[in-house]
This record gives sequence, structure tokens and C-alpha cells, in this order.
Amino acid sequence: MLVISERTSLPVSTNYITFDNSTQSLVPATRNLFDLPLVYLPVAFVFMSAAAHFIIATVYRKKYESDLTKGINKARWVEYALSASTMMVAIAMLSGAYDLSTLIMLFTLTAAMNLMGLVMELWNQKTEKTNWLAYWLGCVFGIVPWLVVVIYFWGANTYGSGSIPTFVYWIYVSIFVAFNSFALNMLLQYRAKGKWANYLYGEKMYIVLSLVAKAGLAWQVWAGTLRP
Repeated sequence: MLVISERTSLPVSTNYITFDNSTQSLVPATRNLFDLPLVYLPVAFVFMSAAAHFIIATVYRKKYESDLTKGINKARWVEYALSASTMMVAIAMLSGAYDLSTLIMLFTLTAAMNLMGLVMELWNQKTEKTNWLAYWLGCVFGIVPWLVVVIYFWGANTYGSGSIPTFVYWIYVSIFVAFNSFALNMLLQYRAKGKWANYLYGEKMYIVLSLVAKAGLAWQVWAGTLRP
């Protein structure tokens, strides 16, 4: 993907206020900071996942397997905090979010959502009854970036030319469903529903969902904007 893709770039900008001498007032302004080759985003989150799997399968394997017997996987949430947040930035930029501050906040909120998964598992190591606070906080943190992207869709269609490509809408729907499937998987785990009563079944589902979400987003981005 890195080698054969078209070098399509998107701007990363900053918004600020400046003084307009002609009107003697403060006015909003935008400055382009740099252009980011779009291919770097899908390549980044795919490599993050690959690196995490390699570490878990080698030097971290004993700790990983030991943690699974306790109903926890710390490495999963750390990897998701980085890779899923990068995925969210990619989706936001394809939707027209170019402001650096906005992208940083979207990345941070998505990372916080995933780290709440880690808090959920750590916290409930010490409780007899499941405490859902971290879970619901993660849901709140996680929904905000998607609402921000919806606002960009709305702005493009209401005030612009509605020029967001159709494939971006498909990305939004498919990855939104995938992200929510992670939350559903955890819900079923902690409610011990059916096969999810076995923590290892939930772990397998996390692995499958991660593969589907990352591969799905990477190749949708490639097919929509990076294909030679």
C-alpha cells in the first residue's frame, strides 16, 4: 500500500484570529501548516496493529496468556488507544476536518474511550459485582468524534457543494458499526451471555473485529483515494 499508492495529500491547518486593519476588528483566519500524504494514516494503524501482534506473540506472550486467565488484556487497550485513534483521524480528515486542534482532540477522545476499556478490566479485577462506570464513560468519550464527523457532513451538504465522496459515507457507516461491535462484545463478556461467558471467546471476537475494522478502513481508503 505504501509503495503503490497515489500520493494524495490532505492539508493540516490551524485556525486563529487576526486583526483586520480595513475593518478595525478581529476576524477568523486559517493557515495551512503542512500537507499530510493520506497513505500514511492507513499504513500507520495497520503497522501499529502488526507491531502489537508481533510483541504479544513473542516477548509479551507469557504475560498475555497469564492475563487472559484473569480476564484482562492490557496490551489490547494500549494498541487500540493508538491505532483506533489514528483510524478516527483518517475518517475525520476524509470528512473535511483539517484543523490540527480538532484532530488532536478527536485522537485523544478516541484514545480515552479505549483506555476506559483497560480501566473497566482493571477495576473489575477487585469487585464481586461488575462496576460499569468506566464502560459508560468510554461510550460517552467514544461517541463525540462520530458526532463531530456528522457535523462536517452536515456542513458540506448544507453550506458547501456536498462534495464529500460517497465512499466516505460508506466508511462512516461500516467503521461506526465495527467500533460499536467492540462495545457490544465487552457488554456480552461482562454479562456472561452464551459463549461470551468464556473470556477467551470474547478475546477471539476482539481479534476478529480488529482485523475486520482495520483492514476494512485501510482498503476502503485505498480504493477511494489512493488507488493508482
